[in-house]
Amino acid sequence: MVSVPGFLLRRLYVKGSLKNDAGGFEFQLVNSLGAGYAHKVWPLKLDGKEIPAERSYFILDGKETPFSAVSEESAFTLAMNKAITVWSDGVALAQGPHTVEMGFDVPGLGSVRFDFTDEVADG
Repeated sequence: MVSVPGFLLRRLYVKGSLKNDAGGFEFQLVNSLGAGYAHKVWPLKLDGKEIPAERSYFILDGKETPFSAVSEESAFTLAMNKAITVWSDGVALAQGPHTVEMGFDVPGLGSVRFDFTDEVADG
């Protein structure tokens, strides 16, 4: 299987988009690497602590999709050059830097993972 380095996947993250939102935190991804889809989304990790998959969502065009709903029968697609919000319920971020890790199971590539570190944006 082909391996995708984390430094390339890190480019999915929109720098400066990490912020607190109603009841949780969110950040943006924009795929400029190539169209793809996932059969599984691994639970987010925030500063090394896992957040249950059923408490994290993709928001695209107003539709929320929980990470736990992604499967071979219901794949998640990350279209080219389209912004998507990742939102996690029930976790508020303190000021300062935070590291977020995420990963996907992608057909033909296997499990791909990346992380990013950013400060919480105001507003």
